[in-house]
Amino acid sequence: MAKPELIPYTGYREYPVEEMQLRAAEFCADIRRRRSVRQFSERPVPREIIEQCLLAAGSAPSGANLQPWHFVSVSDPALKHKIRHESEKAEHQFYRSKAPPEWLQSLVPLGTDEHKPFLDSAPWLIVIFAFRYGMASEGGKIRNYYVRESVGIATGILIAAFHHAGLASLTYTPAPMGFLNRILDRPSNERPFLILAAGYPAEDARVPVIPKKPLGEIATFI
Repeated sequence: MAKPELIPYTGYREYPVEEMQLRAAEFCADIRRRRSVRQFSERPVPREIIEQCLLAAGSAPSGANLQPWHFVSVSDPALKHKIRHESEKAEHQFYRSKAPPEWLQSLVPLGTDEHKPFLDSAPWLIVIFAFRYGMASEGGKIRNYYVRESVGIATGILIAAFHHAGLASLTYTPAPMGFLNRILDRPSNERPFLILAAGYPAEDARVPVIPKKPLGEIATFI
């Protein structure tokens, strides 16, 4: 087995403990301002901003560094409307007949239903695909490891990157999502993970009152 090629790690920056505490607190305060937004302004967002945020997401760790993700960034109004049409068709069936009552009850505080106007109004829809397996140059399959975990981490970084850049976002998972492969012409080895709408919030945007669990409920120190 060949040995890995290793280079010096030059990217790490160490800070005094006091500065670390300050930076951690500042990041916590900033990221806790983030909210999922369902009303977007139609103001355009330059592609360059989206590109930088995607590069940040692409730096995420992944199983065996296979980076099993692909981000399809959609700004074309006609294509966004196709996605909305197919999503609402699927969601109508979900809300009317497929969703269990307890799930519908959990959605009440969020005020969501099968109507998804943000798919039209958000200037960008980032459709995130997860590679179930890769393809070798000679045509064989390459197994990917910890795919959902890896793509989930990359998606989290992308959400944080949008917030850091000054954009709002919303995670959305229509059920089922297979139509996204057809609309966006993605191969069968890619599975839709979620749609991330991104842009400026509308001036009259509103968000539901929802609590976040305190530290004692989400963490244990041993």
